[in-house]
Amino acid sequence: MNILSYGLLGLLTRDESSGYDLMLRIQPHWQAKHSQIYPILSRMEDDGLLSARWVEQTDKPDKKMYRVTDKGIQKLLDWMYTPVSTPALRDELNLRMICFQVTNPIVMKRWVDERRDWFESRLAYYEALLANLPEEAVQPGSPYFGEYIVNTKGTMTAKTGIEWCHWVNGLMNAHYQEREATRTH
Repeated sequence: MNILSYGLLGLLTRDESSGYDLMLRIQPHWQAKHSQIYPILSRMEDDGLLSARWVEQTDKPDKKMYRVTDKGIQKLLDWMYTPVSTPALRDELNLRMICFQVTNPIVMKRWVDERRDWFESRLAYYEALLANLPEEAVQPGSPYFGEYIVNTKGTMTAKTGIEWCHWVNGLMNAHYQEREATRTH
């Protein structure tokens, strides 16, 4: 099983969900497409980790609803007690920044502004997720507590990213203003 499989099991411990709903719920925390999720759900059902039932819908195609089984919960618990891997850091902008000396500063500023815009959209996204959680989510005993702390981490990360973008732009503006002032004297 891969990490996405465990994440899906974890989401299903709270309530029964369709594959589409699971995709929407996991997206803030893990990049996954429906083309990845549905085969995993099918395998976990074949392995007895999930049970499923079909729900008829009049205005849309019928949907398959999944629920975690006792075997699935045990598999999830086994994973929960293994060491957590270190986070992967793969940010193309970081690599481009390292090559700054060969880059046109106008292009670099555009990259930083685009990243700031992305962080601002992520901030709005996580704030909306937090706003939709029930009030009890802030309590460690709540079934929504995990989403509360992870979505809060998302807002904090986005705010830090926005701050970093402003800082980089400030450094570049100061440098080029100073350089321009030196050239005019």
